[in-house]
Amino acid sequence: MGRRKLEIKRIEDKSARQVTFSKRRSGLLKKARELSVLCDLDIGVVIYSCRGKPYHYSNTNSLNEILERYHSSVTKDSSPPTGDCNTQAQSSKYSEFPTCGELLQLVERDVEGDDLSVNDFVHLEEQLENALIQTRKAKTRSLLESISSLHHEEKLLEEEKRLLEAKIGGSSNNKVGIDLNMVPDDETQIK
Repeated sequence: MGRRKLEIKRIEDKSARQVTFSKRRSGLLKKARELSVLCDLDIGVVIYSCRGKPYHYSNTNSLNEILERYHSSVTKDSSPPTGDCNTQAQSSKYSEFPTCGELLQLVERDVEGDDLSVNDFVHLEEQLENALIQTRKAKTRSLLESISSLHHEEKLLEEEKRLLEAKIGGSSNNKVGIDLNMVPDDETQIK
């Protein structure tokens, strides 16, 4: 027994429409995950239900990053490149990331719905874990870069100190100095 051909049109029964949406949404997100793994792609999927509830998937640390790349490529294709856009994109690099409060609100909004299955919760948990792992990796990378630059600066300062000490040592040999231990006491001068 094979599958029957489904006519693509709006499903009139509300509960059947919800079931179809839930199954197809899961299938779409599964296909997106598979495509990202198989082809080593950055994928972002955004879905809004008929109730206006957003669902999203991103295989990278941030859906905002993918959207930003998309918008920059669209604007680059439609207008000549300017230096101001690049500077502005760099300055707003961190302003695009959601704050902890925004992430919690997003999770609460997703959890409030009564149409979430166990698989949806597992998927949500995986996304949060991946976001946390990516954040920790970025933090570690940033800390290591900072430590490396501080070590480099320390070496430069030590070299400068050594040069200054050598300069001070070399200049004291050229000056005529009075050794206070060699000056005769007052008693020896009187005799």
